[in-house]
Amino acid sequence: MTFVTKLTLRSGDRAALDGVVESILERARRKGAEMRGPHAEAPRDHHARLYARLDGDESRQYGTWTYPVYTRRLSLVGREEFARLIIGEGFPDSVHVEAEVEQTRPAGRA
Repeated sequence: MTFVTKLTLRSGDRAALDGVVESILERARRKGAEMRGPHAEAPRDHHARLYARLDGDESRQYGTWTYPVYTRRLSLVGREEFARLIIGEGFPDSVHVEAEVEQTRPAGRA
Protein backbone atom coordinates (compact mmCIF):
# COMPACT_ATOMS: atom_id res chain seq x y z
CA MET A 1 0.00 0.00 0.00
CA THR A 2 1.20 3.47 -0.83
CA PHE A 3 0.17 6.54 1.10
CA VAL A 4 -0.34 9.92 -0.57
CA THR A 5 -0.23 12.92 1.76
CA LYS A 6 -1.96 15.97 0.31
CA LEU A 7 -1.02 19.31 1.85
CA THR A 8 -3.07 22.48 1.41
CA LEU A 9 -1.36 25.66 2.58
CA ARG A 10 -3.23 28.98 2.82
CA SER A 11 -2.08 32.43 3.85
CA GLY A 12 -2.76 36.10 3.37
CA ASP A 13 1.01 36.65 3.43
CA ARG A 14 2.23 35.48 0.03
CA ALA A 15 5.93 35.77 0.89
CA ALA A 16 5.56 33.63 4.03
CA LEU A 17 3.52 31.04 2.11
CA ASP A 18 6.07 30.82 -0.70
CA GLY A 19 8.88 30.53 1.86
CA VAL A 20 7.19 27.58 3.60
CA VAL A 21 6.47 25.85 0.25
CA GLU A 22 10.09 26.35 -0.89
CA SER A 23 11.36 24.93 2.42
CA ILE A 24 9.18 21.82 2.06
CA LEU A 25 10.27 21.30 -1.56
CA GLU A 26 13.96 21.69 -0.70
CA ARG A 27 13.70 19.19 2.16
CA ALA A 28 11.84 16.74 -0.11
CA ARG A 29 14.60 17.01 -2.74
CA ARG A 30 17.29 16.32 -0.14
CA LYS A 31 15.38 13.28 1.21
CA GLY A 32 14.60 11.94 -2.27
CA ALA A 33 10.85 12.09 -1.68
CA GLU A 34 8.45 12.24 -4.62
CA MET A 35 6.55 15.54 -4.54
CA ARG A 36 3.85 16.79 -6.88
CA GLY A 37 3.22 20.49 -7.00
CA PRO A 38 3.08 23.16 -5.82
CA HIS A 39 -0.17 23.90 -7.58
CA ALA A 40 -1.25 27.50 -7.09
CA GLU A 41 -4.87 28.54 -7.08
CA ALA A 42 -6.08 32.02 -7.94
CA PRO A 43 -6.12 34.19 -4.80
CA ARG A 44 -9.53 34.57 -3.20
CA ASP A 45 -10.63 37.88 -1.75
CA HIS A 46 -12.11 37.83 1.75
CA HIS A 47 -14.06 40.71 3.25
CA ALA A 48 -14.34 41.87 6.85
CA ARG A 49 -16.66 44.62 8.05
CA LEU A 50 -15.11 47.54 9.89
CA TYR A 51 -16.91 49.16 12.82
CA ALA A 52 -16.28 52.40 14.62
CA ARG A 53 -16.77 50.68 17.99
CA LEU A 54 -16.20 47.19 19.36
CA ASP A 55 -19.86 46.54 20.18
CA GLY A 56 -20.62 45.71 16.49
CA ASP A 57 -23.44 48.23 16.17
CA GLU A 58 -24.53 47.87 12.50
CA SER A 59 -25.29 51.60 12.24
CA ARG A 60 -21.66 52.41 13.12
CA GLN A 61 -20.17 50.39 10.25
CA TYR A 62 -17.85 52.46 8.07
CA GLY A 63 -16.50 50.18 5.41
CA THR A 64 -15.09 46.82 4.52
CA TRP A 65 -11.54 45.54 4.65
CA THR A 66 -10.67 43.29 1.71
CA TYR A 67 -7.67 40.97 1.78
CA PRO A 68 -6.44 38.15 -0.51
CA VAL A 69 -5.83 34.58 0.62
CA TYR A 70 -3.32 32.55 -1.40
CA THR A 71 -3.46 28.74 -1.70
CA ARG A 72 -0.81 26.17 -2.64
CA ARG A 73 -1.38 22.40 -2.91
CA LEU A 74 1.34 19.74 -2.66
CA SER A 75 1.23 15.94 -2.75
CA LEU A 76 3.83 13.66 -1.19
CA VAL A 77 3.84 10.05 -2.42
CA GLY A 78 5.02 7.43 0.06
CA ARG A 79 7.60 8.39 2.69
CA GLU A 80 5.14 8.45 5.60
CA GLU A 81 7.88 9.31 8.11
CA PHE A 82 8.88 12.37 6.08
CA ALA A 83 5.22 13.44 5.80
CA ARG A 84 4.82 13.16 9.59
CA LEU A 85 7.95 15.23 10.09
CA ILE A 86 6.70 17.99 7.76
CA ILE A 87 3.20 18.10 9.26
CA GLY A 88 4.54 18.11 12.81
CA GLU A 89 6.92 21.02 12.31
CA GLY A 90 6.05 24.53 13.38
CA PHE A 91 4.79 26.86 10.69
CA PRO A 92 4.45 30.64 10.89
CA ASP A 93 1.17 31.78 12.44
CA SER A 94 0.23 33.42 9.14
CA VAL A 95 0.27 30.07 7.27
CA HIS A 96 -2.60 27.58 7.74
CA VAL A 97 -1.78 23.96 6.84
CA GLU A 98 -4.26 21.14 6.21
CA ALA A 99 -3.18 17.54 5.61
CA GLU A 100 -5.15 14.69 4.05
CA VAL A 101 -3.79 11.15 3.81
CA GLU A 102 -5.01 8.68 1.19
CA GLN A 103 -4.12 5.02 0.99
CA THR A 104 -3.76 3.82 -2.60
CA ARG A 105 -3.27 0.39 -4.13
CA PRO A 106 -1.09 -0.31 -7.14
CA ALA A 107 -2.97 -1.00 -10.39
CA GLY A 108 -3.66 -4.65 -11.17
CA ARG A 109 -3.69 -5.86 -7.56
CA ALA A 110 -6.68 -7.25 -5.73
